[in-house]
Amino acid sequence: MTTTTAPDRFTTLPGEQELAATITALEEHGFSVEVANDLDAARQAVLARIPHGSSVMTNTSVTLQEAGLTDAINDGGPYDSARNKMFALDFATQAQQMKVIGGQPDYALGSVHAITRDGVLVIASSSGSQLASYAWGAASVIFVAGTQKLVPDLAAARDRIYQHSLVLEDARAQAAYGQHSAVGKLLEIHSELPGRIHIVLVRQVVGY
Repeated sequence: MTTTTAPDRFTTLPGEQELAATITALEEHGFSVEVANDLDAARQAVLARIPHGSSVMTNTSVTLQEAGLTDAINDGGPYDSARNKMFALDFATQAQQMKVIGGQPDYALGSVHAITRDGVLVIASSSGSQLASYAWGAASVIFVAGTQKLVPDLAAARDRIYQHSLVLEDARAQAAYGQHSAVGKLLEIHSELPGRIHIVLVRQVVGY
């Protein structure tokens, strides 16, 4: 996790009234929501929802790593790791098969970059590789997000992405891959059929 300094408004945890109003709005839009006090509780909440043997895609996410979910799914546990299957293939000759595996799991796990007060989820991506599973491909989606990601509206969500999340992700990408990151695609999820997307909100600053 990078130590790049960012404005406090992007890392401040919400008050109880703001949190409750956001949860109500999310539930009205078809999302199910639970609140975890810490990362251990968040990890347990996520794993409790996934039947053993399910195919699970852990999309690249600092939040998933901090919660221990990337390791829990991909390191020989009782789950069918879509990520392991996908990266066992050759991108040069099997790219379409990789997209099918990563885009259509039983469960897609990840995070979001902002959640608006009226219940919209906003996710930014450089390539868009994870967005298809979130929007349609995965049978079920579970997002884990620190409550510092709650914002008033879509304008504030975009500010958060470009002024905060991208700055930190760019630093991570340079350290990890030697290249810059960028916002290539943005996904806004305004509503969902009940039961498909579950959100675990953590009462901590988690991820970015």
